[in-house]
Amino acid sequence: MRIGIVNDLALAVETLRRAVLSVPGQEVAWIARDGQEAVKRCAVDRPDVVLMDLIMPVMDGVEATRRIMRDSPCPILLVTATVTGNFTKVYEAMGCGALDAVNTPVLDANGTVAGHAELIRKISQVAASRRAALRVDPPTPLRMPRADNQSEQVFQLVAIGSSTGGPQALGDVLSAIPASASAAIVIVQHIAQDFAGGLATWLGQRSKLPVSLATRGMRIEPGRVYLAGTNDHLVLKPPRSFDYTAKPEDNPMRPSVDVFFNSLAENWVRPGIAAVLTGMGRDGAAGLLRLKQRGWHTIAQDAASCVVAGMPVAAAQAGAARVILPLREIGPAIAQRLSINSTAKS
Repeated sequence: MRIGIVNDLALAVETLRRAVLSVPGQEVAWIARDGQEAVKRCAVDRPDVVLMDLIMPVMDGVEATRRIMRDSPCPILLVTATVTGNFTKVYEAMGCGALDAVNTPVLDANGTVAGHAELIRKISQVAASRRAALRVDPPTPLRMPRADNQSEQVFQLVAIGSSTGGPQALGDVLSAIPASASAAIVIVQHIAQDFAGGLATWLGQRSKLPVSLATRGMRIEPGRVYLAGTNDHLVLKPPRSFDYTAKPEDNPMRPSVDVFFNSLAENWVRPGIAAVLTGMGRDGAAGLLRLKQRGWHTIAQDAASCVVAGMPVAAAQAGAARVILPLREIGPAIAQRLSINSTAKS
């Protein structure tokens, strides 16, 4: 893999260079000292991955990420001296299309790179995700939901899947859902466990409904937003509680939108609303189709409003979306449908 490094500190650049070259088959494509230079580099030589610092002169990593994903899209990993100290910028950059974030490795007293295992793992995950985006898995048979779960599922459920560019898109959708909504909203966003809690807090500042991480054994309740919170796959267990599973272990999209949507198709009796938003790859397309076949109202974000259109375009091509909408219309459309369904039920 060819990797671009963006950092204004010479020591950090050298540390990242050594970390990249420690893995056979990886090479440094180029080095940029600020975000503006990175934008120019990507325009003429697009690498397989960009390691993007956040705090830099001339142009910071958030703006550089936004411009690269607009003009020369490619996978971007945020690599910064303190991820926890820059949560706001981390989620802003993820909203612009960055995939993930990790702390910058360091050089120890002997000149050896330390703390780089997580960075190497995330680079490998990007490679695996790109391969998975080209793979089309055969459908697996699903059982019909058990009718005796109906009494437990009296409220509406909204399921949303997203990836690259997802945080900002999710914030836009949630901001349109009124506090009076008597539905549960469950979100599966491709994000590492370390950052899921921060994302829940960040989304909570944009949502009129409370946002929390979904934990094993937690029962779904109306009027709340739940976010998948581990590196395993979130699933629904009957009648209405969350669980996590490592399987399929070879799925690099973690947590997987398809895995969660499939569990809804099997275990949630009442048809709800499901949406696939911006994201790289195909995750969510097969699961959304199964929900549509179960009578769910299914939505895909249109390509023009996506940071990366892979996931919703795959869903549209599979015939999984009943409607295709620009991002600005998805939240209001969900809110309107929840209101209509609630009125019809009463």
